[in-house]
Amino acid sequence: MKQTFFFAIAVIISLTAFFAPSADPVILPMRERAAVIDRLLEERFETVVPDLMRREGIDMWVVAAREYNEDPVIETMLPATWLAARRRTILVFFDSGSGAVERLAVARYNIGNSFASAWDPDEQPDQWARLAEIITERNPSRIGVNTSSTFALADGLTSAEHQSMLDALPETYQSRVVSAENLAIGWLETRTQSEMEIYPMIVHIARDIIAEGLSEVVIQPGVTRTDDVEWWYRDRIEELKLNTWFHPSVDIQRAEATERDNDFSNREEAGVIQRGDLLHVDFGIKYLRLNTDTQMHAYVLKQDEHEAPEDLVSALAVGNRLQDILTGQFKSGRSGNDILAGALAQAKKEGIEATIYTHPIGFHGHAAGPTIGLWDQQGGVPGRGDYPLYPMTAHSIELNAAVPIPMWGGQTVRIMLEEDALFDGTRVTYIDPRQEELLLIPRQ
Repeated sequence: MKQTFFFAIAVIISLTAFFAPSADPVILPMRERAAVIDRLLEERFETVVPDLMRREGIDMWVVAAREYNEDPVIETMLPATWLAARRRTILVFFDSGSGAVERLAVARYNIGNSFASAWDPDEQPDQWARLAEIITERNPSRIGVNTSSTFALADGLTSAEHQSMLDALPETYQSRVVSAENLAIGWLETRTQSEMEIYPMIVHIARDIIAEGLSEVVIQPGVTRTDDVEWWYRDRIEELKLNTWFHPSVDIQRAEATERDNDFSNREEAGVIQRGDLLHVDFGIKYLRLNTDTQMHAYVLKQDEHEAPEDLVSALAVGNRLQDILTGQFKSGRSGNDILAGALAQAKKEGIEATIYTHPIGFHGHAAGPTIGLWDQQGGVPGRGDYPLYPMTAHSIELNAAVPIPMWGGQTVRIMLEEDALFDGTRVTYIDPRQEELLLIPRQ
């Protein structure tokens, strides 16, 4: 990060537009956001769904949910003007094997412009019976539904709804109902080129908010507390008419303090920020249905300092090296557990005390896809860690390196970094350039 802070943002003109920086953040009005969301969504239906259904060998996909008990998948498929399912909403995708995938809504209403209603309650009062008619008419070989014992995001069909669907089907078709786990995860994790035109600006917005909070604009040493900064972030997000998916956290590492361990289940008490502190923030926003998750560090200069101490600069470089080690393990088809094991082995060879807990990012913060370690499971994560890495998926490269600081008497500092990145099938690229320099408070 540059020491001089420029709060830059951009206006999204269209899905393929460029982003022009301005002095102040420009966030789209709700109506314009809706137009972007719906265009992205229609493109996903036309491109992502057919590819994934054919990859998984599922020729009919049924996505069903009731109002206020949404399937995580259906939430990402509804148009921008639908904030929830209505009564019971059933979406049907059918791939005949030639041409476009057919899309139907077994619902009282058309669902935006993407799903035409295929149910008239006056003709067939039973909604599940109407679904059974649609299935019988099309005679699919494999009917995918969102059930999963491994991924919560792919387990959106409730037990009662699942049973009601099976009870309505002729026996011939009951045996054709299969889990659409990988199809659901694939839908959630796959990023399109159009989304990747927009995602960099969303991450950039988040990083600029972080940088503003970690500056003299917000922090007065000896006065400002860490929870003051956290709540400033919450207020700033509201001011910008954005959303967050978790409460921001700000914490301190300083000389002669208790060393930070890896037990993230207990947050430290809020403390007053002092000169000479190494600050850490964990922060994320949601905009245009895409989430960010970023962790960065700042150093609070002492009265006679104009730059961060070399020991802390070197520690950040170790954290950057650990990022390179991890992303160097990304290869299509490798499981999250294999990537984790390879990265930890290489880090050990290089003398880095590493902890890796990387996760997918996208429609959700802790999103669909392979889990690459948890902070308390460094030997691998059964199930979620066994899922393979696919191209065009985004990941929060989250980890920490424990580094002894000579100027602090050998006390260990944890460089805790998290940067959102895209794996395109060949290489990992940070969606917005990663932090390679400590932010300074005040800026120099």
